[in-house]
Amino acid sequence: MSATLQAHSREVSTKGQLRNIRNSGKVPGVVYGKGMDTPAMITIDAKALSAMLRSSPYAVMDMEVPGAGKQPVMLSELQRDPISREVMHVDFRRIDMNKKISTSARLEVTGVSPGEKEGGMLQVVLHEIGIECYPKDIPEAVTADVSALEMGEHLTVGDLALPSGVVATQEPDAIVVAVLAPQKERTEEELEAMQDEAEEDRKHSEAALAVEKD
Repeated sequence: MSATLQAHSREVSTKGQLRNIRNSGKVPGVVYGKGMDTPAMITIDAKALSAMLRSSPYAVMDMEVPGAGKQPVMLSELQRDPISREVMHVDFRRIDMNKKISTSARLEVTGVSPGEKEGGMLQVVLHEIGIECYPKDIPEAVTADVSALEMGEHLTVGDLALPSGVVATQEPDAIVVAVLAPQKERTEEELEAMQDEAEEDRKHSEAALAVEKD
C-alpha cells in the first residue's frame, strides 16, 4: 500500500465548528469498520485529499487513525456541496486485507483504432468498472486496448484483460468503448423535423400521463 493519508483527531462538531474546520483547509470525516471499537472522528488536509482523489481514489491506504493506530482503509463516501463541488465530509472504511472486497477500477484506453484512422469517432461508454479482488490486488487501472477496433466495432467488459486475481462484477456484455461511424451533417429542415417530432412525442407523453392521473 503506497498511498498514505494523515488523519487528525477531532471532537463531535457543531455546524459552526465544521465550517471553521473547512475554512482552515481541512475536511471533517470519520473512519469506521470491523476491528475498530468505535468510529474515529477525524480531519484530513483538503489538498492532500484532493490529490488522492485525482490519483488513486480506489487505493488501499495506511492511515494512522487517532486512538486506533495504523489501519488499512479505503474511501467509502464523499459528501460534496451541490454548487461549489467542495468536499464537505469524507468517510473511510477499515478493511480486512485477508478478505475479498467489491470496489471499482479506473479504465484506461490505449492504442489508436483503425476505425478512428478512417474517420470514425471513439466513444468511451464506461470510465470505470466494478471489480472484486483482495485489497492487495486492486489495480491502478484496467486497460482497454482499442488498437484492433474497426469502424462499428466495440469492446465489452468481457473483452478486457484483467490482472490476475481480479474479477469484473459487471455484465460481461456491457460495452466499454466503441468506434462509431461519422454522422453526416443534418440540414436545417431535418433538424426542424426532428424538433417537431420530439415536441409531438412530449405532448403525447404528457397526455398519457394526464390520463393515468385521472
